[in-house]
This record gives sequence, structure tokens and C-alpha cells, in this order.
Amino acid sequence: MATVENPAAALPPAITNPLKTSSKLKLSFFSILLFSLSYFLGSTLHSPSSSPPRQQNQLLLCPPIFPPPPPPPPPPESLDFQPHHFLTSSLISNSTSSSINSLPIPLCSANFTDFVPCHDPSREKLFFSPLGTTQLAFFHRERHCPASEGEKPRCLVPRPRGYKSPFPWPKSKGFAWFRNVPSKKLTVTKKSQNWVRLEGELLVFPGGGTSFPKGVKGYVEEIRRLLPELKNGAIRTALDIGCGVASFAAFLMDYNVLTMSVAPRDIHEAQVQFALERGLPAMLGILSVHRLPFPSRSFDMAHCSRCLVPWTNNDGLYLLEIDRVLRPGGYWVLSGPPINWKLNYKGWERPAMDLEQEQKALEDLARRLCWKKVAERGNIAVWRKPTNHAHCMIKSRAWKSPHMCTGSDLDAGWYRKMEACITPLPPVSDVHHVSGGTLQNWPKRLNVAPPRLKSEGISVKEFNEDNLVWRKRVAHYGVILKPFTQGKYRNIMDMNAGIGGFAAALIKLPVWVMNVVPPDTNSNLSIVYQRGLIGTYMNWCEAFSTYPRTYDLIHANGVFSIYMNKCDMVDIVLEMYRILRPEGAVIVRDHVDVIAKLKAITDRIRSWAGTMYHSENGPFHSQKVLLIHGSLS
Repeated sequence: MATVENPAAALPPAITNPLKTSSKLKLSFFSILLFSLSYFLGSTLHSPSSSPPRQQNQLLLCPPIFPPPPPPPPPPESLDFQPHHFLTSSLISNSTSSSINSLPIPLCSANFTDFVPCHDPSREKLFFSPLGTTQLAFFHRERHCPASEGEKPRCLVPRPRGYKSPFPWPKSKGFAWFRNVPSKKLTVTKKSQNWVRLEGELLVFPGGGTSFPKGVKGYVEEIRRLLPELKNGAIRTALDIGCGVASFAAFLMDYNVLTMSVAPRDIHEAQVQFALERGLPAMLGILSVHRLPFPSRSFDMAHCSRCLVPWTNNDGLYLLEIDRVLRPGGYWVLSGPPINWKLNYKGWERPAMDLEQEQKALEDLARRLCWKKVAERGNIAVWRKPTNHAHCMIKSRAWKSPHMCTGSDLDAGWYRKMEACITPLPPVSDVHHVSGGTLQNWPKRLNVAPPRLKSEGISVKEFNEDNLVWRKRVAHYGVILKPFTQGKYRNIMDMNAGIGGFAAALIKLPVWVMNVVPPDTNSNLSIVYQRGLIGTYMNWCEAFSTYPRTYDLIHANGVFSIYMNKCDMVDIVLEMYRILRPEGAVIVRDHVDVIAKLKAITDRIRSWAGTMYHSENGPFHSQKVLLIHGSLS
């Protein structure tokens, strides 16, 4: 049987249509060309090296579905502190060559350990007047600062050999390291009166004094029996003239009384230095030619315990100065000569007749000042200043009282000479009113608007806002300086205190603040005192009236901007170093450009480490903070 083959295999091959084949090739070629062109255009548009497309082409491009993510923020350690806010060129151009010097500032020689530029014994000799009046006899004990730039040493005051960190408060009230204040004189000359004792490496303060050798406690309690106001908050600020080692001020703290202790640098060597080492407010000063550096009507009480001030000499000039700084209704407490002279004249080794005449003259002067003697018991006498001058004006002619001072500078206390006149009190509409307004008892008076706000042109709203601002700032300081709120610091200096907001914000801490007000800025120091705080006038182109190493923390708000065109920043920094304890801290708040310039100076001090921070207002505010830590190394 024959096999049947596939018929298709026997057919001849089909002939392809040439037109149909050409169309397919064209389509494939066109697709490849279009794909290549798209790839080329895509590569060109996204190439980093290509030039940007024209605007008309940009309109044809679709926007990205997801926008690119923002750049990450810089890490905290790379904060930008470069100047972005600039002072005028006139303020910056005052720099001296010393201000931009990058070399380390050298230490002074060892004999500068207790150097006090404006109370230098070598300069005092130039102003000594042994044959002058009583005023001039004490003039050499006043401030006499270096007269020219060439007299100011450009070096760091060294600490004594073996210096140790002071005892913390309140232990410091009773003990100090002898090597920190290596002066034995008072431990010998005042040994029987128990001012201070030297026991091994320690200075011990048993609380004695010339008028209270058996202890200050019984002495203050005797005053309290004469002055009940001492315990109810009516007496908050006190002035102690001739303070010794400030044992009186130390015990008054138990009554919430803040005392400004004042004494000269005299034969009682280092008494103010001892006081500050104990953690008590004190400064160098004396009644001589110039007024005390305080406003009128500042203190609730003034005290003199055998301070040997000739109160009735020079037409009663010194008692008139006490009258100026006492507030209306304030008290003057005097113990020692001539009080109770009948029993004490032999112990004082003075003729009874002289002491009798001295007390009569003192009683007469107090009466002509319109003071009222409220008590005398034992060796203590107390007078009270009138609450106003309404009834005194009527009696002044019959009493032959000193005339009333004239002029508008009654609060001036910076190199202003004393005058033998009565500082007039503000007028009252009723004889029972208190001149200038009634003060609240402590502690309420701290945050209640003081009566003197109005005379200083400050509203109650501004006062309250200032309190809030400083609470916020102090909270910020506590973040960047942890020991600030942990009790490490006791003696604090506020170089530009304003109306005392910084000190008020610290009131719950175991600290005290020396509120300094530059005399040529305003008279806000009177408000500071009416709040129950203490302070002084001070021009920071000069040195402060204190010993070296007496403050734990220094706060400088806008100080360097104030003095930019008045004196060299280096001199202010050197003064800050002089009065700061070796392990202390400095907080400077100022314009960023001033801070940057200042840091270039402080970096030249090897024992200081400075760090710049944003203020509580954040990175975009022109005000910055420079925080400096000191060290014993």
C-alpha cells in the first residue's frame, strides 16, 4: 500500500508580501528610535552637570509627587555663635591694643595677694593730714584709686599659698581657713573680746565684740527688748558702722535682717575680709569727707557699737549723714562711749567730765535733728528719726537746728561731699503720714511695688514685668549652671542691678546679693533698698571697695555695653578676677558682639573656662550669655 505524504510538504514555499514586511520593519525602527530619544532626553534633564532648562521647558515638566526632605538641623555642639547682629562701628572702634592681645595674662607678684587698688596703704600716705580737721584726719582712709592707666597693674591677683575652698554656708558663719585670710593681728589684739580665734588651721568666730565680749546673742536680744520691730519684719535693712568681723550682722540674720557692714582698712587689719569670708555682706568704707555710697532713706536701722566716730564734731556732720540714709521712722542704735558713762568711764580710761559733756552734746544734736530717744538701758541707747518733717519745721528755729539741704541730689552718694545740713523728707498732707509712703513689712515688701517707683518714672506694670523677666532668666541660669541653685554660691555680686529683679528672683536660695548700680545710669538703688535688699553705687572703671576673693558668683547684665566707651574692658575683667573666688563663676549677659569680644579677653586667663550660650530668648535674639567657671588649677 502506498504511503500518503503530507500534502503541504509537497507544495512549493509561499511567497512573502514585500509591502507587509516593510511596514513591520518601519514600526520596529520607529519604536527603537523613540525609546532612544526618550532615554537621551531623560539623562540630559537629570544630569548634575547639565545647564538648567529654559523656563518654557520647565512648564512642560510634571512636579515631583513627593517634595525633597528638609536638611537635618545642626547638632547641639555646633551652635552658630558667629555675629549676626552688629553694633555700630563707633562702639567697636574703642578697642585698645590690650583688648585684642591673645597672650595669656600673667600673675601679679606674691605681694599683691591682698591688693585693694582703691584702698592701697602705699597710696594712703599721699593723703594723710595729721594736722587737719577731724574730717581730713580720716580722709586717707577713703577711696583713692590709681590716677592713670599706667598705675593700674595689668596682671592677675594671686591667691595665698595653701588656699582652700571656703566652708559652705552656714558653717562659714563660724569657721574659715586661716590660709585664705592669713592675718593674725585680730586674733591677738581682740583675743579678750572674742572677735576671732586661731585654732590650728582654722579661724573660729565665737560671736564676741568690743561691746559684747561674752557673745552677740545676749546683746541682740537686749536690743530686741528695746525694739520689738526687730522681730516683726518692720526692720529689714541695717547699716553697721565699724562692724568688726560682722558678728552683729551674722546674728541679725536669725531675724531676717540684712545688714550692710562697713569698716575702713585700718589698724583692725582684714576685718571686712573676715566678714566676707564668713559669707556676710560687708565693704570697705568710712565716715570722713564724702557721703556713704547709698541713697537717702535707705536703711531701717543704723548701728554703732563702740565705733569711735566723733558724732558731734564738724557741726554734727557724721550724724547728719546717718540721718540722710535712715528711712523716715528709722532707728539709730548706739552702744559704747558715751552711753552709760557713769559706770564705764574707768574701764574706758577717759575722764568722767569729758564723757558727760560728750553725751550732752549728742543728746542735744539728736534733738535738733528732730530725733526722739525711745529707750536707754545699760550700755545701749536708741533714737528714732521722725516719719516726716511737718512738726519739725515749726520747732527748728527754736532748737537752732541745722538748716535744710537744698538741691535735687539728695540720693547722690558717689564722691559727693557731705554737708552739715538736714536732708529734707518729702512733704506730707497730714502730720500722721509717712514721708514718701509707708513700706510693707518683710517679706511682703520684696514684691510689692515700692513707693519710690513713681519718683523714678517706673510704673507698677513695668515693675511686675521686670520681676517676671528675671524669674525666667534665673530659671535659665539654673539650666546652664547646675550649682547655681544647689547651694554652692553664697556671696553674689550683681554689677548692674537695675531695680533688684535678679536678687529678688534668688530670695529662696541661701545667698545674699550686693546690688550695684552705676551712678551715672539712674538712681534705682533707692528702689532696691525699699524692696528690702542692699547694694551700693559703683563706677566699674574703678576697683570695688572689697578684698580679693570675696565673691562666689558675679552677674554682669549689660555692664560691658555700658562702659564700652568709658574704660578698657580688660581692666573690668581684671577687677572681676580679683574679687571672684578661685572656684567661682561669672555670668555675663550682653550683646552677641560684645560677648564675642569679651570671650577673647577671658580666654587669656588660664584658670577660667568660658562657654557661650543662647539666652532664654533663643538663637535669633541678639542677647547672649557667657558663662565662666573658675578653678584652683
